[in-house]
Amino acid sequence: MRRIGHKGADLIAPGNTFASFEAALVAGVDMIEFDVLPEHQDGTGELLLAHDYRDARSRTPHTLDEVLEHFRGEAYGGIDLDVDLKLPGYEERVVAALQRHGLATRALLSTMERSSLRLLRARHPEVRLGWSVPRVRRDPFKSIKTAFPAYVGLQVLRRTLPAMARRAIAGGEVEAIMANHHLVTPRLADAVRAAGGELYAWTVDDAQRIAWLERLGVTGVITNDPRLFAPA
Repeated sequence: MRRIGHKGADLIAPGNTFASFEAALVAGVDMIEFDVLPEHQDGTGELLLAHDYRDARSRTPHTLDEVLEHFRGEAYGGIDLDVDLKLPGYEERVVAALQRHGLATRALLSTMERSSLRLLRARHPEVRLGWSVPRVRRDPFKSIKTAFPAYVGLQVLRRTLPAMARRAIAGGEVEAIMANHHLVTPRLADAVRAAGGELYAWTVDDAQRIAWLERLGVTGVITNDPRLFAPA
């Protein structure tokens, strides 16, 4: 199972920063996930490492070029990258940056935006893609108002996602499914495996849950605290 640090190692050092990436590296991850957002919502301006615009305004975020240059360092030579696109409209700029820094072959581009996946597949068929589900911006289980409808929707999606994932992979739309860990079931794992794809679970900050997912045979687990992974 691949060990993936969310935003680097967000529970050890603030996410999407060099300090967080270094913490993930020390913890022994195989892949680092980070978020890319355009400076402006129309897709223009600098490409920044930030989860959302509130995050971007709260600090001075690194630019994508700065981070990719950092990842070219010898220490990161064996680390793959999960580049998470938060909005549509700047997909090709991200691919161009990865190619410019010689990191395209080490990258998986993931997003909740199906339009971005379709565009990338049509224009850059060589790029590995991951479809992130469900399409949410915040954790609905953290609010009393949204927890119950989210639970109902979760049950429906658990039943329908295996078939959707199998079609998306078998049809060549994506190579991977990036599923919230609440959606990961044996049926989903079997469907992704049968279609020849990869299954990544996010964001898991519980060691017992990580161990269960490993037994289930997921490709990788994304966590804010990579210290939770059992020793190799």
